[in-house]
This record gives sequence, C-alpha cells and structure tokens, in this order.
Amino acid sequence: MSSSSFKIIPKFWYFVCGGILLLVLFFTGVGYGLFGDMPEVEDLENPKNALSSEIYGEDGVIIGKYYLENRTNIGINDISPEVIKALIATEDIRFYRHSGIDIRGTIRAFASLGTDGGASTITQQLSKNLFSRFEKPSGKLGRMMQKFKEWVIAVQLERRYTKKEILVLYLNTVPFSGLSFGIEAASQEFFNKSPKELNTVEAAVLIGMLKANWKYNPKYNAESSKMRRNTVLTQMNKYDYLSDDSLTLLKAQPIKLQYRTAAIDGMAPYFKTYLGEYMKKWCKEHNYNLYKDGLKIYTTINSEMQEYAESAVKKHMSELQRKFVQSWGKEKPWRYITDRKVIPNFIEDALKKTARYQNLKEELGDNQEKIIAALKKPVKMTIFTWNGDKDTTMSPYDSMVYIKKILHAGFIALDPETGYIKAWVGGIDHKYFKYDHVNINARRQVGSTFKPLVYATAIDINKFTPCTEFPRERTTFVTETGETWSPRNFDGTSGGVWTMAKGLALSDNLITAQVMKSLGDDGPDLVGQFAERVGIQKNRIPRVPSICLGTIELSPYEMASAYSAFVNKGLWVEPSFITRIEDKDGNVLEEFNSPKHDQVLSEEKAMIMFTMLQKVVDHGTAFGLKGRFEVSGHIGGKTGTTQGAADGWFMGVMKNLVCATWVGADDPTVRVKGALMGQGSAMAMPIFGNFMHQLQRSTKLSYKADMIDAPKNFDPGMFDCSKSKSDKIDLGRDLNIDGLGD
Repeated sequence: MSSSSFKIIPKFWYFVCGGILLLVLFFTGVGYGLFGDMPEVEDLENPKNALSSEIYGEDGVIIGKYYLENRTNIGINDISPEVIKALIATEDIRFYRHSGIDIRGTIRAFASLGTDGGASTITQQLSKNLFSRFEKPSGKLGRMMQKFKEWVIAVQLERRYTKKEILVLYLNTVPFSGLSFGIEAASQEFFNKSPKELNTVEAAVLIGMLKANWKYNPKYNAESSKMRRNTVLTQMNKYDYLSDDSLTLLKAQPIKLQYRTAAIDGMAPYFKTYLGEYMKKWCKEHNYNLYKDGLKIYTTINSEMQEYAESAVKKHMSELQRKFVQSWGKEKPWRYITDRKVIPNFIEDALKKTARYQNLKEELGDNQEKIIAALKKPVKMTIFTWNGDKDTTMSPYDSMVYIKKILHAGFIALDPETGYIKAWVGGIDHKYFKYDHVNINARRQVGSTFKPLVYATAIDINKFTPCTEFPRERTTFVTETGETWSPRNFDGTSGGVWTMAKGLALSDNLITAQVMKSLGDDGPDLVGQFAERVGIQKNRIPRVPSICLGTIELSPYEMASAYSAFVNKGLWVEPSFITRIEDKDGNVLEEFNSPKHDQVLSEEKAMIMFTMLQKVVDHGTAFGLKGRFEVSGHIGGKTGTTQGAADGWFMGVMKNLVCATWVGADDPTVRVKGALMGQGSAMAMPIFGNFMHQLQRSTKLSYKADMIDAPKNFDPGMFDCSKSKSDKIDLGRDLNIDGLGD
C-alpha cells in the first residue's frame, strides 16, 4: 500500500466522523427548536387534542357530539386486537423492533426513491398527527425540515411512552374521515359499535382508510374501499396474522356498514341544536369550550323512544304529504281564511325574503318583472323528497312553490313526574328544514287542545264535576272594548243539555264557551293565570274570552308542560332535558336535580281531568285511536284543529307520559283541504298512534299505560252521569269536527 493511501484513510474517517457530528449537531438543533418551534417535554407527555363533547341519553347511548374534530380517547383494552394486527401489518411491521425511525425502511425508501413504499413509522405518523397536522410548510425545504422534526419527535415519543401507549395515542388521534378522528369515532360512524367489538374485516376496512380517507371511504367509495380492505387482509396474511383459508374467506365478504353520522343530522338533530344553544351559554359562564374540552352531557332523552318518535313522524308525514298533494292537485293551497280565495303574489312575496332575490335585485335593479323572470329560469338543484334527496332541474320560483307545499311536524314526549323530556322531533328533515317546531318559541294556534285548561280552571274554582250540565246554546261575551263575541260550532249544531264530560269528549265549542262564562267576567284572567302556572310563558295568554277555543299561539313544548299536571296528581313539574355535565375525566361539573314545581290542582281534580280526557279517546273526537293503531291501556287525549285547517294537534296523556304533536305547513296560510283530512285526528293523531304502537311492543321498555293511582277517599261515582239525558255520546255525530268555529 502506498504512502498516499495511508494519507487518504485518516481523511476518510475525518469525513465520516465529521458528517456524523454534523448530523448529531443538526438533530440536536432541531430538537432544541433552532429550525422552528418544537413541542415542550410536558407537551410530549401530555399531548392535548380537541376532544368532542359527547351527548348521552338517559339509557347511556351516545346520541350525538359537538366537535371541531370528532374524537374520543380510549384505552388499549377498549380496542379489538384485530385493529392492532391490521395496523402493524399494513403500516409498520417492524414497529416493535425500532425506536421511532425504521432505518431499514428509510434506506429502502431512499434507494427506490419512494417507489417501494415510504419509511414513515407509526411513531412518526403519530408525531405528525399530534404536532404537525395544522402546519403547512411551503416548498421542498420546508417539507424536508418538517420531516426532520417528525424524526426527532418520534425518538422522543419512543423514550417517553411504551409501545402500547404509542399505539393507543396513534389510534386516538389519526383521522379516518372528515367527521371522525380516532378509532372510537370511526368505529361508531361506520359500524355503530365500539372498537372492542370490531371483527377482522371491519378492522381492515378502517385501517385501510388511513392511506386515503376519502378514496377508501366505504360509504362513498365502496369498491375502492373493498380493494383496499383486501390489501390490508393480504398484509395480515403475509405476516401470519391470518391463515390462507381465512384470507380467502374474508376477502369474499361484502362490507356491511351500519353508518351513523355523528354530525348534527344524526339522531335527535333538532334537540341537539336546542341543547347546543343552551350549552354554549353554560360553557361561556363556566369557562369551557364545547367543541374542544370533551365534556360529557347527560340528557333525559331515551334513545329508543327517540327512534320511535322519529319513525312515527316519518311514517305518517310521508303518507299525509302524498294525500295533501293529491287533494289540491294543480290548485294553490295558500288561501285567505274567510272566503278561501287564493292569496295573490304569495310566492313572489316569499321569494323577496331570499338571498337569491336580493342578489338579483343588486344586479338587475328594482325591476320585479326582470327578477321574477330570472327566478323562473331552471337550474340544477337537489331537493327534499320522502324517498330521499333528488337531483333535478327546477327554477327557484318552482322550488319555492314546492317548498311551500311541504307539511311539517313537531312531537315531544315527557315524563310528567320528573319533567324529563324523553323524545324531541322538531321537524321532518333537519338537513333541509332547520326550523324547530317543538321549542318554546315555535308557536302556532292550538285550537281545541287549549279547552282542557279552561275545564280544569272551572273544576278547580267552581267545584264542577264531570256530570255538571250546561245548555248547549250560544252565549255572548262582551269584551273590555265593548265588542261582543258569540262563538258557535264549526258544523253549526246546537240544542239540548250536555255534561262537561260529553262537551270535552266531543270538543263542543258551545259547552266550552258556557264553561268559560261560568267563571264570570274574570274568566279569561283566571284561565290565563292557571295556564301560566302550568308552564305557559307569562303574558302569552291574552285576557279575552276567545282563548277558551284556543285562538292563542303556543308551542308543543308548552302544551306538553301544561297537560303534565293532569297525570301527575295535580303537581306541575317544569320540563327539563339535562341531568348533569361532566368534564373529560368524569368529574361532575354540575347536576340538575331541582326543577320548579307547583301543586296546581288537588289529586282528585287532576283525576277528574284525566278521566274526562280518557273519554275523548274512548268515545270522543279521538275515537278509533286504540283500534286503528292497536294500542291499549288507560290513555287520554285531546284533538285540536285551527281555523282554516292550517294546524292539526293531538295531545296524548297517560301514566308517566305526556305527548304533544303538531302538524302543519311552515306558513299558516297554507291549508289542508277537506273537512276530514284537515282535523287534528287525521293530521296529528296518527303520529302519536304510531309512536305508542312501537312503544308498547318494545321488549326493552314494555310500556303498558297502566291506570293512574286514584287518590285516597276518591269517589269514582262522580263519573256516573247515567241520570243525565245527555250522558250518552252519539258516535254518529261527525267526531272529526272540533274546529274553532267562525
């Protein structure tokens, strides 16, 4: 060997050692943040991520979440071993052998220029998920520097966490879809089960999504998802996590989703929106972030009852909508109440309130003819139908005509003893129609459903019984302004003497007016005071005689509250929808256990009211409920129909349950055609009937509608009106007519 060769060797080692030293110094500099911010040690040991706030039903079911990222942290024992196997086999087979950086994989990646797979380990991916996801480095140099940071963070993570902890951190933070971050959220979204319950095929589907969330999303790209799933299964077979026979069998299986979005349009969307507004105020007062702090919100909603309620609304409203459209045909349903003539420029006036109209106004000037002409030009759009979303071509003008003809509904069920709201359906489709028809501000004319409040006031003050008789004739009221008001029945009938029980059962306007008259000049005020004691907002009830027929506008929320005392021994309990709030660690932040309450009636008088409401179902305007919907038990009710058949109502009451149902168009000038279809018994009662049909067949809830316990020394003989000539209810009368009259 020549002397020159000996001279080269030291230079070579100087070069190698110098290069290593430079690398060490470089990565040390990266670790100390000389080339950009790096997380602090405490951040590595306690990584913070935005956690979803979860909404729980009373039965422990998660009914929704509020989130920026839908995320719930879980432990290793909460994850199926199949998920771990699929992840290791697909993403990082040497995970248990490296210390954060896979040297062999890195060399392979450099040698093949990335064509033979990348070199990113699970730990490196975790470092990116935890600390780099929201950074957007620009240029090749920026992206390269970010990669170096990920390497340093990966090594630090390996020093501070066990392999199991790294796996859990990774699976809790990795994005699976635009909605779901973490294995818990993804498992619930796509398979409606916990990660612990995932089988091999399901685990492979979810792990397969990690390569490209949208491309391999099983809901939207089923074939691509299946191909990717099979690739994951093949990897599991390659590394002995699956036998050859199992691989063949599993690859042949279809992907069976039980998709359940965690977005607001999942279960109880209207309730979650209402709850969300409440929680935003609560969080502001208590210094929490609803979308980041992982709160656990325990509500009173029963998930099974909620499903029955939503199903009942869908079943009836799809049928009613079809009948409504058929009945009107090409005629326009927006009509004046007096002469039933079509309201002119109804659609034009509605369009003026839209953003599209205002934009055209800025473009075309204040020329309505040009604007309307532009709005009559067809465009592509997606519209709501009861058979699902429909892509179509329709002009904005015709779209408004279509929307105005759609009927809506509101349904609420609550436990009168606790005030707990069990089900809340604010509309027919939250995606298209955001307005909540249940909440306290969603007021519509209540019609005859208000009559029981008049009866209850008279029974309480005047000591009336169900057998108290009144002449069935018109009576005249003189208002404070000197005007006179003399109501009549919708069908014009009168004559005879009727008991209170019969008058309420058949929703007779003349008898109700007589009951109001019996309270004297202060009658409207007395009724208003009683209504306010059972949850109607103060100053909502005008002190005028016509309130006895339900001319006021109230919400299903208020009506359910008002009826609750009739089946709770006369005790009114304020409705509530939340029981407690916990932080992400399960510490109770606030409990809600003391609702307002008021003994508004004696037990005996409440029993009288319930029994009379039972007669409405057994012999009155709600006759046929039990037979038609195959429900049984001690059920009371009250139908309600408003002037011009714009609103249909039904109140259902029984032991431990009060339900309020409203049906109508968004605009109260849109009317249902026909004396029969436009009644509360046809418009709203079927929703209650469908709900009760499902509820009474539930093996889990097993609701029987048992008889309410009678108070001590209660005399059931007070309901025996056999001596009265009017006691027999004539079922030949048109029981559907319970309108306000003219």
